[in-house]
Amino acid sequence: MINDLIEYFLEFKRHNAGRSERTVQVYRLALSRLVDFFAERDPLLATHDELVVFSGIWLHKRGLTDPLSRRTHIAAVREFYRWLLDSQHVRGNPAEGLPYPKVGRKIPRVMTLKSAEKLMWAPDFGTFEGVRDGAMLALLVGCGLRASGLVNLNVSNVVEDEVDGKARLILKVKEKGNKERRIPVPPEADMLLRLYMAHDDLNDIDRILPSGDQVLFVSTMNRTCSIDEYRGERRRLNRRAVLQMVAKYGQRVGIPSDQLHPHAMRHLFGTELIEDDVNMLNAQKLLGHADPKSTEIYTHTAMRKLTREIDRANPLAKMRTPVSDLLKELNKKN
Repeated sequence: MINDLIEYFLEFKRHNAGRSERTVQVYRLALSRLVDFFAERDPLLATHDELVVFSGIWLHKRGLTDPLSRRTHIAAVREFYRWLLDSQHVRGNPAEGLPYPKVGRKIPRVMTLKSAEKLMWAPDFGTFEGVRDGAMLALLVGCGLRASGLVNLNVSNVVEDEVDGKARLILKVKEKGNKERRIPVPPEADMLLRLYMAHDDLNDIDRILPSGDQVLFVSTMNRTCSIDEYRGERRRLNRRAVLQMVAKYGQRVGIPSDQLHPHAMRHLFGTELIEDDVNMLNAQKLLGHADPKSTEIYTHTAMRKLTREIDRANPLAKMRTPVSDLLKELNKKN
């Protein structure tokens, strides 16, 4: 019975609450662990203290030592029991007030501009896959998309508008919370995306959805279904394939492994917005942050602007020091 209730809950989160498929998968994993915790006991009879043990020491002993990973489990448990109460499967909510572990705000891992430039040159643009990958990399770097937002794009999410007398592409992106935001596509990504969308190989692929829309970024390797079923939604490239694509090209051109993730490219996008004095409200809109504090963290990684300011205005720059003459010579050579 509990497994059926979990599936009903997940369907509710997917269709009624608009949660992404990735969120549903995370919730399913968390609730399967909850079932394991109770073993032969009925989770519908859970007490608050039992859920505290599950979300704390029990998960910790099973390798979830990172507080952030436990927070997702607690969120799933709290929402599950709230749904159980609302649907009258339980009389009280034992997960009410279930505490979240404290998580420190991490400085994001950022891909460097030099690494991003290497990555943009890595695909073979003489092939269909290379053109596709180049367009995807350009949107990750130039628009700060999450991998999930990238692969969920359909053709209808790419619209053309006139800006300053020029035709420009605009993306309608849905990511966290299923909220839509519009992102102007920078000229470089605009051109690569147009090249991909006009490619003859793409036009030969059946990627039509029941709604009449079309999948934007398609897979070319089929390992999950028969050839006759390899069309429509099943042609959609998945998030894992994007992660593998970034890692493949990054390793090929010698990018450090700690930068080989789409989110490192998103962090580069956020950092560069702050470096170039994009105001915080516009940066928040472009990044799709609900909380402005999520955008403010990029001020910690935007160092070029601060470095220029301190080089120009610090007191040592306004006096002669024992190394002033040496620095002048070095600057002449550079």
